[in-house]
Amino acid sequence: MGGRKTLRTKESGDRILTGKTEFYNGNTACAEGAIAAGCRFFAGYPITPSTEIAERMASRLPKIGGTFVQMEDELASMAAIVGGSWAGARSMTATSGPGFSLMMENIGYAAITETPCVVVNVQRGGPSTGQPTMAAQGDMMQARYGSHGDYSIIALSPSSVQEMFDLTVKAFNLADRFRTPVFLMADETIGHMREKILLRENVEIIPRRELKEGELPCEPDENGIPGFGTFGNGHNIHITGLTHNEKGYPATDSAELHEAMVRRQVDKIEKHRLELTDVDIVNPEAEIVFISYGAPTRTVRQLLADEPGKYGHLNLRIVWPFPDHCLEQFTNAKAFVVPEMNLGQIAKEVRQYTNVKIITAPKLGGALHTVNELKTAAKAAETATRPVTEVRL
Repeated sequence: MGGRKTLRTKESGDRILTGKTEFYNGNTACAEGAIAAGCRFFAGYPITPSTEIAERMASRLPKIGGTFVQMEDELASMAAIVGGSWAGARSMTATSGPGFSLMMENIGYAAITETPCVVVNVQRGGPSTGQPTMAAQGDMMQARYGSHGDYSIIALSPSSVQEMFDLTVKAFNLADRFRTPVFLMADETIGHMREKILLRENVEIIPRRELKEGELPCEPDENGIPGFGTFGNGHNIHITGLTHNEKGYPATDSAELHEAMVRRQVDKIEKHRLELTDVDIVNPEAEIVFISYGAPTRTVRQLLADEPGKYGHLNLRIVWPFPDHCLEQFTNAKAFVVPEMNLGQIAKEVRQYTNVKIITAPKLGGALHTVNELKTAAKAAETATRPVTEVRL
């Protein structure tokens, strides 16, 4: 996978600000996490509620040898970070729902060309322009299936400002390791709330594996991942969004080659599902278990603190690939309660992997679930008879 290195930095004028405690909002923490992870190229277009990420990167990157470019739209922003990655930079963009939709074609291009990059989506109410200043989690299925064709993806979901920093760092390491676009699926609540965070002094950086002399540009290693042929490093490579062979040349008329290419690109992530799992499991003996990600996790934790030992909890920091094996940890579960700021997107994923009753607790409009609403959903689990029951809060 290539060597590992630790970035050790302290504040010094306009240098990287790590090794200190700050009171930041989530978007600022995300930008600082990207910088600490070695991101030196950002291309984006301002959109509420992610704009503070672009503003911070515009201010900070030029001072540390990086580049910020405000593009004309989100289509161009996604294309630019693909190019920045192939030029050797750790690259990122940030957006919200409408911009995320515009990026989808080039996200598919990044997937088939196996381009490591990070896309931050600070979600807001939709569809269309929707609620620009209100929180939502309505883009979770779009993150997994938004571009056309078959591909796999890695998507992380922070539930605190500290996790905005930490998971941004992790996103870059996963993108480089697996040669894939990685999504940080945040929401307006986490993006705009302020909390005390530690800008970690020792940040581990796992670089991409450079293409070796004699290797073909798309020839996979034992993990199914080719070396990366950075532009300017002497490699003779061809990059295309077409179906291609191990030399990187188009080969669109071979059904066998197309299937082999797509399966390899999917398997390089899906075969590492166990390793990619990043969850919190609380009280696995419980009969009523909450499954959450992002901002709703905060209310679930408050409920667990108010009534310790009564409920179980599965918190997802990596939502895609979905950690279905974790459901088996709750051996006594009679119901899974899934509070989401959408109409039950991840609840549908849970349904695929269990015969346990599912209680969906959807909430739209931008406000977080309350503890009493979660209690209402948990109480519904006691009387529900259908495999999936929606609780109107």
